[in-house]
This record gives sequence, C-alpha cells and structure tokens, in this order.
Amino acid sequence: MKHYYNSMSRAITTDWMLKELDVQHEQININFSEDSPELLDLKTINPMGKLPTLVDGECVITEAAAICAYLGDKYLEKKLAPAVESSQRAEYYRYLFITGNTIEPALTLAASNIEHPNSATAGWGDKTRVLATIEAMTPKSDWTLGDEFTAADVVFGGFLDSAVTFGMLAPSPKVEAYISRIQQRPAYKQTHKSFGESIS
Repeated sequence: MKHYYNSMSRAITTDWMLKELDVQHEQININFSEDSPELLDLKTINPMGKLPTLVDGECVITEAAAICAYLGDKYLEKKLAPAVESSQRAEYYRYLFITGNTIEPALTLAASNIEHPNSATAGWGDKTRVLATIEAMTPKSDWTLGDEFTAADVVFGGFLDSAVTFGMLAPSPKVEAYISRIQQRPAYKQTHKSFGESIS
C-alpha cells in the first residue's frame, strides 16, 4: 500500500488515519516545487495531481474522506468504522462526507471574501447555516458516534482543527473542547508535529 503525502497537505488527515490503524504502508513524500519522478507518478495515477492519494494493489483511492472510509472498512477489526450492518453507519457517513462537500467549500469561500450569488442553489448553502451545522454536529463529550473514536472524527474533527488553525473558523467552547480531545490522541500528536511547527 502506497500513500502519497506532503505534511502541509490534506494528506495529513490520511496519514493520521493510517497511524490510528497502525498498518504497514509505504509513504511517498511529494514536493510540489520539484518536477520529480514521484510527482509525475502521482499525476499519472491521479489526474488532479493532488494529495492524498492511496494505492492499494490495483485500487487507487483519492479524496481524504474516501481514503479514510476505505481504510476503516478494510480494517474493520480495528473498530475505526461501525460494523457494516450497524445503524450508526448513516450518521458515520454524514460526518465523513459533509466535511468536504459542505463545510470546507463554504468556509473556503468565506475566507476568500467570496459570496455565492444564490446560496440556495449551492450544495454547501451559506456560512451561517454551515456554522450552525458545525455547532449542532460537534459532540458535547467523547466522539462523533459516542464512546468510540472513528474515522468520522479523523475527517470531521481533523478539518475543524485545521480550520481553526488557519483562521477559517472561530471555535465555540464546544468545538474548542472537541478539538482539544482530538489533539490528545497519540496518533494525532505523531502526525501533526511537523504541521504545527510549520505554521507556528
């Protein structure tokens, strides 16, 4: 299994997921400032030329949430995903996919002082509704699905952490407390060390 990675990219999320799972893989570091063989290889398997990209045998998986979902199911015995037949799957999928489909686009536009001319037609709505959704979905204690930490926390919590770090989101006390719990996880500390140093 090959993981195409750069510490200042969204691949930090999938690196964290891999560390939570503690599975063997080859990490291929990509430097976008150099026209390296590794970068050319990445562009061949992922026409977007973006990170993260995971190659598992003949499978090529892109997009952080999709990679985390794939890994959670591949290693179900690690319990970072609910059982396939579990009723928690519905909530789990919502946390996984609302992040990239709804929350990130809205906050990215807002951070760039861009307002959609008709937010009712945009899949992510508007910042006001997104902020209300973040507040409603952030767990008051423990994790998104209750007592068990899952890939939903890696994706949802990881994005909230990044959004606060880069000034895209002013956290409420509830969001701040959730991010603090996230940051105490050993795998988070291991994978985000260089990330924190780069932005400090």
